[in-house]
Formats: sequence, structure tokens, C-alpha cells
Amino acid sequence: METRVAVMSIIVEDGQMVEKLNAILHEYGEFIIGRMGIPYRKRRVSIISIALDAPQNTIAALAGKIGSLKGISVKTAYSGVISAE
Repeated sequence: METRVAVMSIIVEDGQMVEKLNAILHEYGEFIIGRMGIPYRKRRVSIISIALDAPQNTIAALAGKIGSLKGISVKTAYSGVISAE
């Protein structure tokens, strides 16, 4: 199965959605290389970066689930690195 390396950027504007977001991320935990979260208290948002190594359709499904949450926006950047596992 081919996998891609990607970075997902998430902006959380509605803090009440964090529990749902964390549940989704936990569901995809086997594909997550690392995660960094920055609370920006001045603007009352959180900025989260997720590094992934997963099949492209898995990354797209994760972004779709996260993007469907109210008050959360997500963008994904893919590297050119593709590996066959």
C-alpha cells in the first residue's frame, strides 16, 4: 500500500469541539507521526499541526471528518514522498 507524508494544519475557533477533534485524531493515531498544539489565548484559538504518513485516501478522510466539525478549519499539504509499504 502506498503512503504519503503530509502535514495537516488545524485552527480551532470553538473550544467546545476539542473533545470531538481529539476523538477523531485518536481514531487515526496509527498514522500520526507527531503533533504540535499552540494555544493562542489573545485570539482565543488553538493552532494544531499534525504530521502524517498514511495512504492519501486516509489523509483525505481524516481532513474531511475534521473539517465537518463546527468552528474548526483544516488544510493539508502533501510532500512528494511516496512509499510502498
